[in-house]
Amino acid sequence: MLFNTLQYLVFLPTVFLLFWVVPHRLRVPLLLVASYVFYMSWRPIYGLLIFGLTLGNFLLVPLIARSAQVKHKKIWLGVVVAGNLITLAVFKYAYFSVHSLKEGLSLFGVNWHEPHLHIILPLGISFFVFEFIHYAVEVYRGKPLVKSFPDFALFASFFPTQIAGPIKRYQDFIPQLSVPARFKWQYLDEGMQLILMGLFKKVIIADNLALVVQAGFTHPANFSPLDLWLITYAFAFQIFFDFAGYTDIARGSALLFGYKVPINFNLPYIAANVSDFWHRWHISLSTWLRDYLFIPLGGSRCSQIFNYRNLFITMTLGGLWHGAAMHFLAWGAYQGILLILHREYTRLLERLGIASQLFKSKIYHAVSVVLTFHIVCIGWVLFRAENLTIAGQMLQKLAQAPAALLHFSAAQLACLQIRDPIIFPALVIILPVLMIAQVVVNWLNDKPFYKSPPWAVQVGVMVATMCLLTVFSPDTSPRFIYFQF
Repeated sequence: MLFNTLQYLVFLPTVFLLFWVVPHRLRVPLLLVASYVFYMSWRPIYGLLIFGLTLGNFLLVPLIARSAQVKHKKIWLGVVVAGNLITLAVFKYAYFSVHSLKEGLSLFGVNWHEPHLHIILPLGISFFVFEFIHYAVEVYRGKPLVKSFPDFALFASFFPTQIAGPIKRYQDFIPQLSVPARFKWQYLDEGMQLILMGLFKKVIIADNLALVVQAGFTHPANFSPLDLWLITYAFAFQIFFDFAGYTDIARGSALLFGYKVPINFNLPYIAANVSDFWHRWHISLSTWLRDYLFIPLGGSRCSQIFNYRNLFITMTLGGLWHGAAMHFLAWGAYQGILLILHREYTRLLERLGIASQLFKSKIYHAVSVVLTFHIVCIGWVLFRAENLTIAGQMLQKLAQAPAALLHFSAAQLACLQIRDPIIFPALVIILPVLMIAQVVVNWLNDKPFYKSPPWAVQVGVMVATMCLLTVFSPDTSPRFIYFQF
């Protein structure tokens, strides 16, 4: 069941009405059943997977808390983490491992016929496995256990965040379940605004950009270097509006029930450096990697060389988390190298005594934002390309853009199979305006004089948004990008 389908538009209001009608003691069981219906509507058999993982973690994690000796705590923590990671590895990395083994053997002249494993990647497994690991580590660190199995099961399976996050923290989510909240119109008002905004980002912007991106990344040889830069920009905004749109729908759906889940984006494309970008992009994942991978590896409390090693390992594994393919691994390694180079660059400026002066300069900041955006876009090529060969072709042609600019007359986007040839150039103009508009809206929200628009205005905006969704949506709407992770 996808957020951008009629099925979900029937499912969500039904659960919403039942939730506020039934007594408080029945709300968690109701949401739990609804969440399993939501998940099993895709493949019923995988309902057993998430239930088995939930039950296993619920029974094993208390053994960590009850162990009297630190040694035993570590053993049980290792068992729980290993169990979760092995499950993730079997479903997500089995094909990648077998294929890598075949490639390695071929280097020695061994022709090995790899078996067909018949494994289908369960939706959302990367997200709820990370939530289970978070719970186990926090209990090991002394945080309280979750005593109620329905509460714990809902923490993992809560349908708004089940498939693609945001990755929740149980200390934030579980206490909300015990509050006997009463219905507030604010929940419906703010929740519907978020849902409609998310659908607009996904259906109107991301899905139309996807048509252009697909053509460019499938046949990069058909396009000029300048065309490919425009296509790369298109993907940068496609993945942002696709994932940010999903997050808005998830947060809005949760808010209908009075629950809050963490934000995942904070205007990432106005970041002035790569480190700042990762404080703004996929925040729930970047903080998870920091807390449960980077810091356990030693974090920054070690020598500089080991600190850089920890950064590189964290980002490389973060890339592999996104998908079992070499181009994801390369993308993660690229991000790790960028973070290391940024730290070295900052240290150099500090040694020269000009760091504070440069960082306060508005011109330097503006140049840094533009440069960071383009550095991130180069990484998106590695992320989006189906393999390293296509990524290499794309990057090679992108590097030819400066020479192409000398002979530029008008970039012709040929061979683009899109519904309306006006859509792409219009979006190229509109997207920067939308990013600027988000900055203005965030600024207004922080001002005491800014108030929510009148009820009639809000209804008008919602109706207009629904009309736009109907009129300008593409013929087929692909599923959310992060569903594959």
